Amino acid sequence: MPNFRDEAPTKTWSARLPAALLTLALTLIACATSTGQPREDGRLLVLTTFTVIADMARNVADGRVEVASLTRPGAEIHGYEPTPEDLVRGQGADLILENGLGLEAWFAQFTEDVQAPTAVLTEGIETIPISSGGYEGEPNPHAWMSPDNAHVYVDNIRDALTELDPGGEDVYARAAEDYKARISEVDDYLETELAEVPEGSRALVTCEGAFSYLARDAGLSEMYLWPVNAESQSTPQQTVAVTEFVREHRVPAVFCESTVNDSVQRSVARETGARMGQTLYVDSLSEEDGPVPTYLDLLRHDAEAVVSGLKEGAT
Repeated sequence: MPNFRDEAPTKTWSARLPAALLTLALTLIACATSTGQPREDGRLLVLTTFTVIADMARNVADGRVEVASLTRPGAEIHGYEPTPEDLVRGQGADLILENGLGLEAWFAQFTEDVQAPTAVLTEGIETIPISSGGYEGEPNPHAWMSPDNAHVYVDNIRDALTELDPGGEDVYARAAEDYKARISEVDDYLETELAEVPEGSRALVTCEGAFSYLARDAGLSEMYLWPVNAESQSTPQQTVAVTEFVREHRVPAVFCESTVNDSVQRSVARETGARMGQTLYVDSLSEEDGPVPTYLDLLRHDAEAVVSGLKEGAT
């Protein structure tokens, strides 16, 4: 599993905490685990590493278990630093769901300090290798950006919840099938709308290389300023390469993601005359009153933004 950090950590997460914070965390854990009292509503607690898979899990759980994300809306998940509160929440969890493929560089050390079982949601995914940068050849971790792959996520969530709570098997199976049908609607939209985009304009140019799976599903070529947010500093060479790609292929619009600075991409747009498309969402959902409070909202928003940018700019 690749580690999307500048250096491989050599200590456990708790060993890196300042002494005062570690003492506080351990005290809170003792208080949280010594009561032996069940949760007020009697439900099991499932934690996820980030908001996107938390929402997917809630749809499959259909209210039978409590689901919460360790990271908050808008957080950049590659280099997230867990807090003492996160450790306490982890100790109280009955199951933790992670993406895997090296996305959560912090997660292996986090679980050294908690006892909850974990499940990897990308098991069974046909991965796409990162094509450049320091992680070239490693699997691209953003597999949830493919509606096809999302079905695998849903099945893995269903299986993990059923193993945790066998009595809910029928609930999870029924909810999973309904959710997959709604995800497929986004896939159908992309296929239909992109058919109207001239073939030469079917290219997705972004800041982070987080859209390889979506581009594959939609039949788009892909170009980006950096491969993963952990090294989100575009080199002059990569900026030039993206600029030349946009000019050569007459790409009508370029995009950037909500969790990164878009200044370099805006300079590419100015240099080439391409439109700056709507902000895309990848690693995090928004708050409830934001544009993408759910995973389905995220897929629809990104699909509509890409279609709009390519179709309008190509006319």
